[in-house]
Amino acid sequence: MTRSAHHSITTAVVAGAAALALVACSGGSGGTGGDADEVETDQPVELHIAWWGNDARAAIMAEAIDLFEAEYPNITVVEEPVGAPDDLFNRLATDFASGTAPDVFALGGAKPQEYGAAGALLDLATVSDQLPTDAYPEFTLTNAVVDETLYGLPTGGNAIGVLVNPALFEQAGVPLPEPDWTWEDFVGIANEISANAGDDVVGLDLRLQDILGTYVAQYTETGIYDWEGRLAVEADVIQQWYDMEVGLVADGGLPDPSVIVEHWNVTPDLSLFGTGRAAMAFSYSNQIAAYQAGAGSDIEILTPPSSTGVSGVAVLPSQFWAIASQSENPAEAALLVDWLLNQPAAAELILSDRGLPFNPDTLAVVEPLLAPADAQAAAYLTEVLEIGVVAPPQPAGGAILNELSQRIESEILFGRVTSAEGAQQWIDELSASLDG
Repeated sequence: MTRSAHHSITTAVVAGAAALALVACSGGSGGTGGDADEVETDQPVELHIAWWGNDARAAIMAEAIDLFEAEYPNITVVEEPVGAPDDLFNRLATDFASGTAPDVFALGGAKPQEYGAAGALLDLATVSDQLPTDAYPEFTLTNAVVDETLYGLPTGGNAIGVLVNPALFEQAGVPLPEPDWTWEDFVGIANEISANAGDDVVGLDLRLQDILGTYVAQYTETGIYDWEGRLAVEADVIQQWYDMEVGLVADGGLPDPSVIVEHWNVTPDLSLFGTGRAAMAFSYSNQIAAYQAGAGSDIEILTPPSSTGVSGVAVLPSQFWAIASQSENPAEAALLVDWLLNQPAAAELILSDRGLPFNPDTLAVVEPLLAPADAQAAAYLTEVLEIGVVAPPQPAGGAILNELSQRIESEILFGRVTSAEGAQQWIDELSASLDG
């Protein structure tokens, strides 16, 4: 599969993604859910399920699973939530080695590729009676397909955007950006807000991992990676980004590097933007509500700046549900995944907690129930589908991307290496990881 970053999503992909754009009519045999008659439902079965997230997500999951157990009285589900993605991935590595992996678990980033290639995940074609997949647009499955085998189903989608706090723009006397703004406009706005809004407010709250891929996709054909899992970007593009960061720090648009590093991985409610101390931040669209809760005013989401005429924004699956290949009850595990993704009773509880659903039947249940912030995210995704790009899956070696990008960012901002040296190190380390 190929695509050009210099065009909007192809007609075929837009048609397949119409469900996400909130304009599709429901249909497809995958929307009706799994067939419980294909399972020996009278035998006692215990399933284990693991995911990451906060207490609010755990409460939603508990309620959805209670309903599942009521529907299938012979199946008991043991819930094993953890706080952060890395906590789950570290645990899974140990569990798979010892043969104690949960039956069902959440994966993100490069993990579906990594675990699928290692033989750790169940081929979903083997449980198609319990877990139909044909309602899902093809582009939503890419990250979980290895050697033409599907190993996971997406929980929903989101896209990177720029969150802006209009109240802080007004406080600084700066007009909101125009839709066709450039990175030069962006830098000027961030610096001006920091200069005018007061000592406690900065123009930009930056988490590098939330925007670098989008920025790169504005300058390359396929983004950071190509469709064969190789690095597709040169050092000069990475240097260009880091140079922009250095300039923003020097001119005040960004806070002191120590503050940037301190807020690398905080939750939205503890971020500078989420506490009303920054006017702009890059974020996934499904986090609007989490940021708005502490921002002190209504916020808006805009498409990122571009100086090339290419948006670089892709609609991405937020997470995948996968089943362990070593599960002793794969059919029942598939019923559980089907319940969480395709059944109305669960959809009414989960809503867009893990992104806007890709299954059009599930989306039809969720859409009327969305809170204002989630409806705002849905409208943004509709916009992105018109101007966005299709991204290759993150290959297994790309799992180091976030840590690597932050580490190099720190080295550059604290003056230990130049932008050119840091960019080349970024290329060298990521290339080596991909080759490995």
